[in-house]
Amino acid sequence: FYTNRAGNRNQEYLSLGVDNQCLFQGRTALEMYRDFMESFRDNMADFLKAGDIVDIEVGCGAAGELRYPSYPETQGWVFPGIGEFQCYDKYMVADWKEAVKQAGNADWEMPGKGAGTYNDTPDKTEFFRPNGTYKTDMGKFFLTWYSNKLIIHGDQVLEEANKVFVGLRVNIAAKVSGIHWWYNHVTHAAELTAGFYNVAGRDGYRPIARMLERHHATLNFTCLEMRDSEQPAEAKSAPQELVQQVLSSGWKEYIDVAGENALPRYDATAYNQMLLNVRPNGVNLNGPPKLKMSGLTYLRLSDDLLQTDNFELFKKFVKKMHADLDPSPNAISPAVLERSNSAITIDELMEATKGSRPFPWYDVTDMPVDGSN
Repeated sequence: FYTNRAGNRNQEYLSLGVDNQCLFQGRTALEMYRDFMESFRDNMADFLKAGDIVDIEVGCGAAGELRYPSYPETQGWVFPGIGEFQCYDKYMVADWKEAVKQAGNADWEMPGKGAGTYNDTPDKTEFFRPNGTYKTDMGKFFLTWYSNKLIIHGDQVLEEANKVFVGLRVNIAAKVSGIHWWYNHVTHAAELTAGFYNVAGRDGYRPIARMLERHHATLNFTCLEMRDSEQPAEAKSAPQELVQQVLSSGWKEYIDVAGENALPRYDATAYNQMLLNVRPNGVNLNGPPKLKMSGLTYLRLSDDLLQTDNFELFKKFVKKMHADLDPSPNAISPAVLERSNSAITIDELMEATKGSRPFPWYDVTDMPVDGSN
């Protein structure tokens, strides 16, 4: 299991260090994931054939997300702690030692106590403070290794998923977590511990999008309803800029991007922010918008949602999601899933890290639920 520096194991998800280890009655973790997906496909064959199941989100980590479990509440983490690196199981340690040996730096070690603990702030740590260890050659090598291992893990899991579902009319997707706290700190510390090497001049999300493109997979994101002004100042949180960066990374790699709200919300402010992110440049009267999310999952059906005022506003939100158009009687089926493209190289992933400006966003949606503009 994933393990932090203190030796605490997180049993929510197997460490990616065992992906290719024959530890499970002669099987690897990847083979078990494949067997599970094959069982799902076979048992849900009638629903897949009928078109009742059109999207399959493939779990790639804790909470089904492609990330390290760097902020576990079960181990005492509370918002907005920076979290901890999760690479201290014996298999990942062995991989690290081999990596630094191959690089000619066998004396380099993983971050120690200088990286802090779950609820530290960046400036209290030697690793994450401005001009800290993260900026040294050893720090950069570690963060590159740590983030690349996560992308390679996602690549291998989605390779198996593609093999299982290829030829079916179904979309496959992977969810990326929205680590919005400390985004406005120079180190992006909480993103780094979760496996997203995203700092000034280095895009931590476009390499993930490039990997997803290989498998014809959708990038699923979260925190679409959040606004910067709603977050506590001490967290240096920037969900709006994070959403803009991640969605742009997906669109630059020409893949579908979908998403969801992170927390239950029933108000016009949240709905309008979601509508803005779904169509960042508004409705195109002459055809489909250039930038448009492929889907949105609303969290969630509840007694609160079904209260009269809340449900009436929700119905307006759904109408605005469809740009005030009437529902089409002809549902659009997904395309037949094609086989994954050829393997992606580390050099191709590194090329995708080059920083670039995100696509521009309107300040507010042009389709508000409350007629506010």
